[in-house]
Amino acid sequence: MAKDKPAVTTPDLVILSLLAERPMHGYEVNAELERRQARDWVAISRPQIYYSLEKLAGQGLLNKLNDSAPALGADRRVLKTSAKGRAVLARELERESWTSQRERPAFLTWLALSWQATPAIVKRQIQRRMTFLEAEISREEETLRDVREEVGHDYHEAVWMLKLTLEHLKSELLWLKQVAREINRRAPAVHAKEKALATNPIGAERSRKSKT
Repeated sequence: MAKDKPAVTTPDLVILSLLAERPMHGYEVNAELERRQARDWVAISRPQIYYSLEKLAGQGLLNKLNDSAPALGADRRVLKTSAKGRAVLARELERESWTSQRERPAFLTWLALSWQATPAIVKRQIQRRMTFLEAEISREEETLRDVREEVGHDYHEAVWMLKLTLEHLKSELLWLKQVAREINRRAPAVHAKEKALATNPIGAERSRKSKT
């Protein structure tokens, strides 16, 4: 990759954006991400934060502020996004891939495999998921109230994000309640065998001969 196009990850971009708001040291970055409950919408660990700070500073995307305090490492070194860092952030936010990806929720993977589990386990897992969704809805509603109070209006990215999160959670809960009502009627696909034979002439011929 060209030197003027450094490789950056999603956690890198989160940190570049945060330090474009105001200078911080590593401990403050971690605390602010926790305060904003950032791990609800981005996979970023505390070790990743310090790794990204070192990497971005090394690429010239972060600048160290002059500080009279003794050097205490990445945890206490005050950094801010440089002009180059803001340019990289702007460039990366233009990528089409932000708008053309789908999530792969673990619960949908479980549902696809759940026919292998006993009916009792299936019902228990569905109930666990509903309990989890109800708790998350309550938590996000409380967070939304706090965010609205902090920002003072509804026209803010944090408010929009929380509204979307709540819509997803509430929609899944309604859908899951329907699944719970219908689960006792679950059955194999009716036409699966016929379609398989239709797309496999050899299998269809064998099936025809076995009937004669």
